[in-house]
Amino acid sequence: MFVCVQLQPPRAKHCHDCDKCVLQFDHHCLWLGSCVGQDNHCKFWWYICEETALCLWTGILYIMYLKANISRAWWKDAIMILLLIALSIVIIFLLLLLLFHSYLVLTNQTTYELVRRRRIPYLRRIPERVYPFSKGICRNLYNFCCVRSSIYSLEPLPSSQELEEKARPYTCLDILACRCC
Repeated sequence: MFVCVQLQPPRAKHCHDCDKCVLQFDHHCLWLGSCVGQDNHCKFWWYICEETALCLWTGILYIMYLKANISRAWWKDAIMILLLIALSIVIIFLLLLLLFHSYLVLTNQTTYELVRRRRIPYLRRIPERVYPFSKGICRNLYNFCCVRSSIYSLEPLPSSQELEEKARPYTCLDILACRCC
């Protein structure tokens, strides 16, 4: 596909909001105003983790405040309870987002690949539960967290033999032999 007058490698996508091509495009984040891709996906995951921790800590402080100041005016308690309910809803969404992106990291997928799998030409014929770019949980985590993002090695599309091997269900012996990692 030609966009930006360049041939895009696999896993890259042109973001129309940013008007640039992004390697390992995950999504365009409206809250951050930028694309999440290879260069900043790890930072984005940590951002979600920190926001979740901050909301949990704030919720704990609200509860401690309510317990310590029960004899105050009723309207102050009502406001605190409403804020605590709103915060609980935000915490639920943040936890779900954190779990979703953790799943993506462990399987070496992106949101774009997961949601638009049938529209991406090189993923159309691959079965749903086969993750073609996954190198195992341990290697995926290592590449996500420890490999410098400025170094990009083009990930080749897996061969049909590799896809057949990845489609085979795991057994207990595979886990002991570290086939999953």
